[in-house]
Amino acid sequence: MMPGDGVSDMEKQANDRAGLPATNSGGALVEPTVRKQRTLRVRMAGTRRWVKYKYLMLLRAKGGPAKVAKGFSIGLWAEMFTLPTAGLAALLILPVVYVMRASLPGALIGFLFGKIIYIPMSFINMKVGKMLVPKHFGDYLHFLPDKIEKIVRGAFQLIVGGMVVGVVLGIVTYFPLKWLLEAFASKRKERRKRRKAQLMTPDNHS
Repeated sequence: MMPGDGVSDMEKQANDRAGLPATNSGGALVEPTVRKQRTLRVRMAGTRRWVKYKYLMLLRAKGGPAKVAKGFSIGLWAEMFTLPTAGLAALLILPVVYVMRASLPGALIGFLFGKIIYIPMSFINMKVGKMLVPKHFGDYLHFLPDKIEKIVRGAFQLIVGGMVVGVVLGIVTYFPLKWLLEAFASKRKERRKRRKAQLMTPDNHS
């Protein structure tokens, strides 16, 4: 190893025995940066596995493609205004799924997916809410202290904006998701036919 390039093996061992972080020849800490990079890679890998797992769950959810896609849209819609309602919006999932004859597992997956995108979408929800909620809405809250009035008004704007944006997101995701599920179901059906045909061939009976 060239001088100043990093940490020698002897230095690493000495630091490990002493419980000290590794440093390079200039005395700069090396281990914290390495640990942060490793932690970031592990978290990203875990997120990819989680997304892939939920994607497979969605593809294999019981019910027809339209039913599952409809459930996913409902769950995504509910998540867009769950936070400002302190989680009460999640209680709407079950009755809406029942009325719309959608898939509950699909709705739960859509609800979880909504949590991933909620933070960036909340800014859009707030903008839409400010456009839709009348400016004189604050007049109905004049009896509240100023800080509480601002919090209540902001929460109401998030709720209204989230409901509207959630409907748009639900419609936008429904059709491509339905097509994707139909394509997956068709491929799965074809594989089953091929397997059945292979089992019925004379070579398998001899």
